[in-house]
Amino acid sequence: MTVSIGLLGAGRIGKVHAEAIATNRDAKLTAVFDPVVDAAAAIAQNAGARQAPIDDILADPAIDAVIIATPTDLHADQIEAAAQAGKAIFCEKPIDLDTERVRSCLDVVARGNARLMIGFNRRFDPHIAELRGQIDRGAVGDVELAQITSRDPAPPPEAYVRRSGGIFRDMMIHDFDMARFLLDEEIVEVSATGSVLFEQMIGDAGDFDTATATLRSETGRICVITNSRRATYGYDQRIEVHGSKGLAAIDNTRATNVMVADGSGYRTEPLLPFFMERYLDAYKRELAVFVDALTNSAPLSPNGMDGLRALEIADAAEESARTSRKVTIQSR
Repeated sequence: MTVSIGLLGAGRIGKVHAEAIATNRDAKLTAVFDPVVDAAAAIAQNAGARQAPIDDILADPAIDAVIIATPTDLHADQIEAAAQAGKAIFCEKPIDLDTERVRSCLDVVARGNARLMIGFNRRFDPHIAELRGQIDRGAVGDVELAQITSRDPAPPPEAYVRRSGGIFRDMMIHDFDMARFLLDEEIVEVSATGSVLFEQMIGDAGDFDTATATLRSETGRICVITNSRRATYGYDQRIEVHGSKGLAAIDNTRATNVMVADGSGYRTEPLLPFFMERYLDAYKRELAVFVDALTNSAPLSPNGMDGLRALEIADAAEESARTSRKVTIQSR
């Protein structure tokens, strides 16, 4: 079976998903929508797909699934429309910036018995997957502490910042999902702080350019997360998990692991420039899991509830940073 896919959104992340589909022999990009006609046309031409309005994509019985790669404030409405049209759905995070809207959206998905997967791509990175595998095999013993570092190479444009929902809901939400994934428990308490240290445009938009969060799980496990919108040396992505038996960690990824040493010291290649390069394999594996699950009627994961839980943590972090107090998460 070849899964026929409609792509909603032909921007940066839409291109990444289109490229992932192109590498999967069990998937085919059939139709592309974007209000920027030239962007949709470029992807459609490369894939041998057609350009089409969203309504036409959802009404086409030959299209099995849609990938939603549009701006965040469109996600929930498009998920609901796709669910009502009987399509399987892959949606980039977050489902929405408001938890109540997410809950109502998931109710529509459940009533329609639709299948929904949320794009927390880092779970599918081979390095992170192996880290989780080592934890599951008992390499570190009982997990006690995790540390996650995520730093972007440069701040995003102002228009993006103002629409993003802020550093906790836009950037650190990936790390909140990682905390749940690695600790394998729900987060019940958050203490966070944020500052504007180098990009006043971000401060003027009401956001932070630098932030940290300390999470506590239901059995007391701790995860410490640091984020920055600027890293002059490249895309900084590191994880460390400490437990009763030892430590497992992931260091930064470079184009090659070659190191040169001479009289002036040790030199390595720069870090990969941004998420498209660092997580290229993750996007391909993520798409493969989505397609395989549809082909074999397997559960989809991460699902809508994973999206909701990560947003609840982000909300708690935002509240904590604004009030300088710990926030308890009351999940419903």
